[in-house]
Amino acid sequence: MGTAERDRGRHGGLRAEDAVRLRAAVERSTVVNLTGPPGIGKSTLLARLLADASGRSGPRGTPGTAGAREPAAVVVDLARPDRPPVPEGTGGLLILDGADGPGRTAEALDALGTAPRRLLVVSRRPLAAVEGWTGRVQATVALAPLPEPEVANLAAQAGIEDPAARALVVRLSGGVPLLAGAACRALHAGAEPGDEGAVADQVAGELTERLARELPGTRWQHALRLLATVGSGDEQLLSAGPELFTRLGALSVVRRTPLGLAVREPYRTVLETAYRWRRPLAHHSSRSRAAAYRGTLLARAGTPAARAALVREGLFLNGDATLRGMLFPAAESPVRVAPAHDGDADDIGRLLHGWARRGGFDGARAERITEGWLAHGTSAFRLARDADGRARGLSALLPLGAATADAVEPVLQQHTEHVAAAPRASGLFLGAAYATDPAAHARILHDILTDSVLAGHLVVSTATADYQRLVRGMGFRLHGSVREDVYRCGRRPEVFSHAFAPASLPLWLERLGGRGAGPGEHLVAGVTRALRHLGDDRALAGSGLPAGPATSTPTALREWLREAVYRLAESGDPVDAEAGAVLAAYYLGGPATTHHQVAGRLHLGRATYFRRLRRGVTAIAAMLGEETAASGR
Repeated sequence: MGTAERDRGRHGGLRAEDAVRLRAAVERSTVVNLTGPPGIGKSTLLARLLADASGRSGPRGTPGTAGAREPAAVVVDLARPDRPPVPEGTGGLLILDGADGPGRTAEALDALGTAPRRLLVVSRRPLAAVEGWTGRVQATVALAPLPEPEVANLAAQAGIEDPAARALVVRLSGGVPLLAGAACRALHAGAEPGDEGAVADQVAGELTERLARELPGTRWQHALRLLATVGSGDEQLLSAGPELFTRLGALSVVRRTPLGLAVREPYRTVLETAYRWRRPLAHHSSRSRAAAYRGTLLARAGTPAARAALVREGLFLNGDATLRGMLFPAAESPVRVAPAHDGDADDIGRLLHGWARRGGFDGARAERITEGWLAHGTSAFRLARDADGRARGLSALLPLGAATADAVEPVLQQHTEHVAAAPRASGLFLGAAYATDPAAHARILHDILTDSVLAGHLVVSTATADYQRLVRGMGFRLHGSVREDVYRCGRRPEVFSHAFAPASLPLWLERLGGRGAGPGEHLVAGVTRALRHLGDDRALAGSGLPAGPATSTPTALREWLREAVYRLAESGDPVDAEAGAVLAAYYLGGPATTHHQVAGRLHLGRATYFRRLRRGVTAIAAMLGEETAASGR
């Protein structure tokens, strides 16, 4: 074990249950893999195992027994260039540390050989995912991040007394002891608690130094921070050739997603925060370029599943701080979300109780409301379970329609008919979402978002301020409060809805991002579609155009568009007036006419006609953007 690794172990972060798990695995299995991402505490735990074994070794060098004649363990740090060769045989335990990077997992495999041998391999990636190792590992001990209170204790032990500084350590580290220690060192070096970027920069520097063990050289480092900035990236978005893209994918902090590579949390947050601090304009440009790229792919997506994945990325790139904090926390959760089954009633009840308690709801009142949801079966709920099968969160997501009207009416009340009526009756109603920690909560929200994109429409009723800020940040339409304080919490639920019509998704995300001084391309496209289908209520309802007080219904939107066209035609600017006349003649002129006919009637050349048509639609889009911005939406 290297000196740097031993030094990290002195900063704490060891959990007793991890030591027990590792000791038991070594005692019972011949080939054990201790795994976890950089700085998670593997070497600290290994040092504890060696310390315990040094005084208690058995005939075969097994930690935890007595009466040894042979050494408890032989340790080889594969990452050290000056290390001795791996011994060919030992009666005790052979520990291979640092089995990451080119050739090292293969060397560890060679050490296993064909004869039985007691082996503990320490790696950042699980060996089961490495070629040649699948099926050979008998036990895997994977380390997870520390809970937030334990990270706060580590910061206190490191001499960080300021509560704001401790909170910064907790937020940036995501439960990884190495990152927490680096943040503490940055603060002791003079960075202030408000200097998040400066602290993250030192943390990122220590992280990339550790990653160099896996991938020599520096060419990949900028590509890694760019990847952290854009969320998920393919070769085109990263401007990386096949070789560099493949090399990035081999890093232990990188995973593969449906949309390309992505940096795992909390490493992603650290790298992006440092990049934003070092090069703010380049950071902004990278995010804007990625958002435009994702919007283009979304407009061309051929399946609902592809749209759902692109919508998640779009929210990451376009969302405000509140939205990103709830949907994309600086931590990853091992939970998996799946439909509840008949045997999950107890878990559902327990989690709903936690949901009511966190919302400050009257327990009996909340129970009566949720009983109405349960009456439609446990299939109305989805549960998030951790690796041990424990339920950590849930969502109550009912299909809208006549069959569920009795269940949703108590929390929709006077809005029931409007938000659940055709053409949206095939959508979903979200009654509750709850998890025991922020990372699991984010997984629940992602699952809700995916189902909503697939269903095409989501209605939300919530009395919780955090959720109200979240759906507002996502651009949902507010229908108003219900009549009663149904949860007896001093707050009346507010009802929101959003139509996830495929054609409107790029426009919606662009609007959230607020890109550009003028109206975005998708807003212009949305106005074009609305003008083209001005007499179709269903098309107007699914246009995705922003809803303000004057455009909240198809009828209101139709009248607003007509008035905007005539107002433009009466403009004092002769070019704008001509653009308005083109729109009025083509879209409001009665029986269908062609562009050629309108251009001839207005005595305009073909090129001039289409320039005026584009100018007019862009002007209407700008008016609509100003109208909804002025209304606070």
